[in-house]
Amino acid sequence: MAKGDPNQPVVSVIVVNYRGADDTITCLHALTTELDYPRLDLVCVDNASGGDDVRRIREAVPGVRIVESSENRGFAGGCNLGARHARGTVLAFLNNDARPHRAWARAAVSVLRAEPGVAAVASKVLDWEGESADFVDAGLTWFGMGYKRHAGTRLADLPAAEHDAAKDVLFGTGSALFVRAGVFAELGGFDERFFMFYEDVDLGWRLNLRGWRVRYVPTSIAYHRHHATMAELDAPDTGRETFLLERNALAAMYKNLSAETLASALPAALALTARRATARGELDPTRLDLQRGVGPIETDPVPVPRGTLAGLLAMDQFVELLPALAESRAVEQAARVRTDADLIPLLRKALEPAYPLPRYLAAHDVLTEAFGIEDAFGRRRRVLVLTGDSLTERMAGPAIRAWNIASVLAAEHEVRLVTVNPVADPPPAPFQVSAARRRDLAEPIEWAEIVILQGHVLEMAPALNKQHRHKLVVCDLYDPMHLELLEQGKDAADDRRAADLAGVTRVLDAQLERGDFFLCASERQRHFWLGHLAALGRLSPRLYDADPTTQSLLAVVPFGLPERAPQRTGPGLRATLNISETDHVVLWAGGVYSWFDPLTLVRAIDRLRERRGDVRLVFLGMRHPNPEVTEMSIGAQTARLADSLGLTGKHVFFNEHWVPYEERQNWLLDADCGVTTHFEHVETTFAFRTRVLDYLWAGLPIVTTDGDAMADLVRTERLGVVVPAEDVDALAEALEKSLYDTEFAAACVERIRLVAERFTWPRVLDPLVEFCRDPRPAADRLPGAEHLATTDPARGKELLRRDVALVREYLAEGGPRELVRRVGGRALRLARSRLGGRRTGNG
Repeated sequence: MAKGDPNQPVVSVIVVNYRGADDTITCLHALTTELDYPRLDLVCVDNASGGDDVRRIREAVPGVRIVESSENRGFAGGCNLGARHARGTVLAFLNNDARPHRAWARAAVSVLRAEPGVAAVASKVLDWEGESADFVDAGLTWFGMGYKRHAGTRLADLPAAEHDAAKDVLFGTGSALFVRAGVFAELGGFDERFFMFYEDVDLGWRLNLRGWRVRYVPTSIAYHRHHATMAELDAPDTGRETFLLERNALAAMYKNLSAETLASALPAALALTARRATARGELDPTRLDLQRGVGPIETDPVPVPRGTLAGLLAMDQFVELLPALAESRAVEQAARVRTDADLIPLLRKALEPAYPLPRYLAAHDVLTEAFGIEDAFGRRRRVLVLTGDSLTERMAGPAIRAWNIASVLAAEHEVRLVTVNPVADPPPAPFQVSAARRRDLAEPIEWAEIVILQGHVLEMAPALNKQHRHKLVVCDLYDPMHLELLEQGKDAADDRRAADLAGVTRVLDAQLERGDFFLCASERQRHFWLGHLAALGRLSPRLYDADPTTQSLLAVVPFGLPERAPQRTGPGLRATLNISETDHVVLWAGGVYSWFDPLTLVRAIDRLRERRGDVRLVFLGMRHPNPEVTEMSIGAQTARLADSLGLTGKHVFFNEHWVPYEERQNWLLDADCGVTTHFEHVETTFAFRTRVLDYLWAGLPIVTTDGDAMADLVRTERLGVVVPAEDVDALAEALEKSLYDTEFAAACVERIRLVAERFTWPRVLDPLVEFCRDPRPAADRLPGAEHLATTDPARGKELLRRDVALVREYLAEGGPRELVRRVGGRALRLARSRLGGRRTGNG
């Protein structure tokens, strides 16, 4: 292994030698003399070449390690054999009839180091003179034919964007390809059943399906001579190349397409394979005698070219391989996290015929239409939204949020909204709405390609951590449940309170461990959850390097409001509660929970009514629509206080049952200002008062206690008045100003109209929409991920010598007891370090 900069990963370059060593020696010489990379491990696989090739290579390139194979394993098997003997954390495959540019390895490794989500780098491959393209982009047809786009085209005739810009591709050519060694091993390397041709297509396809990226890097350049080292395969009269191309295309399709797409594409592809065979051999059915009533019978002997037989034999051999391919297919389909639709942009021009034969072109068009190929390759992604809240006509915040997530995503995807609580008369929806018990969740989870969940739902869906552990999961963390519980559980016994808090924290930990993408409601919450993720070890170097901003992991998605302004559809609070049209109404639009402070509000109303006798306070809903949410004592305390002050039914009104979601605008439109008050504590600091968004929607000036994200918004945008916590006089004055100062209220309403546009559901959900358009696992959850840097052997010996010296020092200081004490302390620190970083590897 070559010595060099220990900060650079070791790159094992694997070159497979066939019959005749001249090309291989030229290639290896270029690697040892021209390549600018400090840490190389050169491996040459002699693929049963015979003769004196091994001796010649060993004499010509002394630094190379030669691995001899007793049989010709083809390109796939030869590369795999070399990979098993490689020592580097990066594998580089280079054809023996190619030579690298000086920066070939350095350019590729820099991308692998900078972008942890990239598993493989596809080099830019040119002809020997560097004038024409050999590989500058990849393509794949719907019938499985992988090809090198622009191959043979002069660079001068290509737009620079086609070959000079880095881009994601479906696969890289095996003639010059870099792959992370850990990922290559995780996927089992190249599929040796392919022998040669399409083994690189298949590998890249599988990498993409598992969430990895294959990146074309135009500064990683290699030159390819296309020498006739495999002349017997390239000879046009043998049909061997055609056989391998046709068979392997079918095999790659069968392994990697989803069941739904395969059902349409495979029969059409088989029919098209037959048509290509006959079209190549110019076998025309119009030359057959169809007049004898017994089917097509040749009137004269017809010679069948080898190319025609090769296509038909490829189909026959594909059938022979099906049992073994079915096992591989099961593995790939279970591990995939990306859909066929996700990869369509990487196919480039999936529907193009690719072969310019007239009879073939006609068949292509017929089969494409008959089997619905355009529909199959344009299928919408399947998204499951899971909530633990009731989906009824009276919905609380979590249900409203889940409902709108489903509604916005349904514009682009096939969406199901499922609750583990009752469904009763929900509003009409452009998506499927249903309830499921724990045992019923298996089917929708199996169906989905992306699962979006909130609350306690993950603990009811263990399959997401077992058989569906690769499935993409989005966790909605807009509600810090454990902070709420600190307030909600104050009346419980200490041991019960501690147990409940520990249980909720475990639920959140499980989500933070499992998720690929997270949503929170504010920048304050984002800082809070980043700390939680860091404490769990999710902010690993791999994840950080993939995105130092962490925006691709954790996005701010506040509660939203409808795009359409509220329209009255029926009676509101004035008619329902017998409140006069001239009364000035303060509306409390959400539930009454322990972390709120309605008591100070009631006292402020009591003080304000002394000088403003027409002031009215309305609580929109006292009883939560979800039967699993227990009533909290604060609601009863509020009612008792209002009773004791003589306010109930006169100045303070309690609507016991929540207003139906589709009717809430009628109550909002009857109000003059909206209010929310809370205590000063940690729950307030990270809360986002969801129903307060309805005040923006209805254009109501807002009076709120200081301390939360909504107070920051009200203060910054001048949407109302912010008051200190538990200050009765300040709250009374703020309510009076908002209700009775018409100039102030009108200015608030005008500013609210502009701010409200920023909080419509389609706008706030934009980060989630973008994720679902191009979903990928979090970088630290990609399977087979390994850090590129490895300990240098010399460095390892140095550490060993240091440890031996420390042992001697400890023994000299205090004997065996001191040694045990020191070693024990070091082990403890190491264990803590590993525990804190347990998510830095495969995830």
